[in-house]
Amino acid sequence: MSIKLSEERDPRRYEHLTKIRLEDPIAVAKAAKKRKSHSGIKYGKQNFIVAADHPARGANKVGSNSMAMADRRDLLDRLQIALENPAVDGILAQPDILDDLLLLGALDGKLVFGSMNRGGLSGLVNEMDDRFTGHTAESLVALGADGGKMLTRIHYGDPSTVATLESTARAIDSLAQRGLYAMVEPFISETVSGSIRNDLSSDAVIKSVGIAAALGESSAYTWMKLPVIAEMERVMASTTLPTVLLGGDPTGSPDEVFASWQAALALPGVQGLTVGRTLLYPADGDVADAVATAASLLNN
Repeated sequence: MSIKLSEERDPRRYEHLTKIRLEDPIAVAKAAKKRKSHSGIKYGKQNFIVAADHPARGANKVGSNSMAMADRRDLLDRLQIALENPAVDGILAQPDILDDLLLLGALDGKLVFGSMNRGGLSGLVNEMDDRFTGHTAESLVALGADGGKMLTRIHYGDPSTVATLESTARAIDSLAQRGLYAMVEPFISETVSGSIRNDLSSDAVIKSVGIAAALGESSAYTWMKLPVIAEMERVMASTTLPTVLLGGDPTGSPDEVFASWQAALALPGVQGLTVGRTLLYPADGDVADAVATAASLLNN
């Protein structure tokens, strides 16, 4: 059934999910077992994955709205609109959102990536202690997922970085041992006026790629998840690993954002998009149109 966004949406439209969770907790596992899997990843066919793991890190902000992603019913509506587009290959989500989508039967034929480390909460006093509090490799196998994603922020002034790097390496190993992809999202981070900021200069992104790509016993199953920045040619020249582009919190105009994605998607090694807020919360409110526009940029 097609989902529409409107102010008149039934506030009880997802009440059945609560009932299922209460009365039949193993329903998630049953839904995962019967789900039809994706047909498979091939080079030359770029993948389009929608990201929805921001609330688990307390990062609900989109643009000027600090709580945009806080309404779970609204978020599920937006995710289902996006997933209805056949060009959308899959989902990257935190455990509770992924479970909701499985119960809704919204993931048939889709790639599934679970979000693994969400412990570095936005604004937390020890935000860089980004512990693995979400999916494990074992749980992802049980769900029939294709891989796991990990945020890997490297802060030269924070000792917690060492633990994050080690935990990321062990997670990469654990996924690879089970034949699952590790989608690693690296940043060089710094503290600016008391807040953590990611350095999006070309040199910093290239440095983060070199560090992250070498984590773990083998890079055989490792992907990079990288921001679209200036000098993307230099960035993509720094790795042979399959790379998906992230969207981040939208700042420029939609035309500028889509144009930057289009240019980056044309580079060797770029396997597709893994984008959330930019498409789920477009300025004009038209999720379906934003998703369709992004899909039109992909090489299929």
